[in-house]
Amino acid sequence: MEERTRAYLRGRFRDHYRRVELSMPPLAERREWGYIPWSRGGTTMVRHQSLLEMGAVESFLERERPRHVYFSAGVYHDPGADAMEAKGWRGSDLVFDLDADHLPGVDPETTSYADMLAECKGALLKLLSFLEEDFGFEDLTIAFSGGRGYHVHVRDDGVRSLDREARREIVDYVRGVNVDADSVVDTEAVVGEAGRTSPADKRTLDTSGGWSARVHRRVVALVEELEAADDADAKERLQSFEGIGEGRSEAIANAIDENADAIRAGNVDVHGSFKGLVEALIEETVTADSAPIDEPVTTDTHRLIRLPGSLHGGSGLAVTRIDREDLDAFDPLVDAVPETFADNEITVEVTDLTGMIPFDDDQQGIVEIGGDSFRVGPGTQLLPEPVAIFLMTRDRAEKEKE
Repeated sequence: MEERTRAYLRGRFRDHYRRVELSMPPLAERREWGYIPWSRGGTTMVRHQSLLEMGAVESFLERERPRHVYFSAGVYHDPGADAMEAKGWRGSDLVFDLDADHLPGVDPETTSYADMLAECKGALLKLLSFLEEDFGFEDLTIAFSGGRGYHVHVRDDGVRSLDREARREIVDYVRGVNVDADSVVDTEAVVGEAGRTSPADKRTLDTSGGWSARVHRRVVALVEELEAADDADAKERLQSFEGIGEGRSEAIANAIDENADAIRAGNVDVHGSFKGLVEALIEETVTADSAPIDEPVTTDTHRLIRLPGSLHGGSGLAVTRIDREDLDAFDPLVDAVPETFADNEITVEVTDLTGMIPFDDDQQGIVEIGGDSFRVGPGTQLLPEPVAIFLMTRDRAEKEKE
């Protein structure tokens, strides 16, 4: 990136910070702060800062115009101390990071930016399901990262003192690590008449919550699918599962037909081969429902995370806090476009089309910003400022020479 481009971006970031309303974390004065300036290279972080040293965040951002801004998940007695052991840790938010680059099935080389963000929003909804339904967390802050994903901050009283190992257990749970038949199917010895124990066991899925309930919902969905199909289609559907051939499919179909209500109640002891079907559905459930979070972010009690209201120096989009009730309607490529840039146009020289949706035999690319699509090609051109800043921050364009 050339100096004139950095100078332009510094100026426009300052204009943004002059008018933006930041979303400050609680206990901001007890948190460590960090930032990356618009220096050549632009990757060296200045950290171990406290508000005592920085002053008011709004004034600091307007004065310094940094490329990226962060605050710590942890709160400390002395957040400005240079060594972690000297800060005096007092607890940390439980922070989750979802990045489209890390989602299964997403190839950054072939998936458009808009599609990556849509996939990441789907992963976010899965994560929130675990946090709200399984753990019962209530104090959640959701934010679009300004780049390729989302952040969730949990600040319930019970999470602040959790150590790394406890946080890793939560990570493993939402990622579905070690979820198998032994962990989700309850096994109870059957007691017969006169207190005698039968050699048989009763196996059930807990329908009240957790991974067991998720598996149960998938089992019931399959039962309803089979009930709606004719015999031939039902058997063909069952044979799509590994290890189920023609004979077993007929036996399982009959068992389901005769025990559908029991299965809906959670019983999985309807047939000997039904257990294998349930195990296959457990694998499907983990694949479909787990949340692919970035483990190191959640387990690191000293992690720095982006400040809502600040700008992402790799896109020009705003790190945007999202109210839970507004999440379904939230469109990051519209709602995270800073108002400061929205109605302007500037001339830039596009130098690289990498990462854009190909158009016209790779001689042009498509950029989706602000609810519209823009065709750009190499060379000098006039573009809406949000598009131009998006390209400049990604080293795909330079500010026009004046």
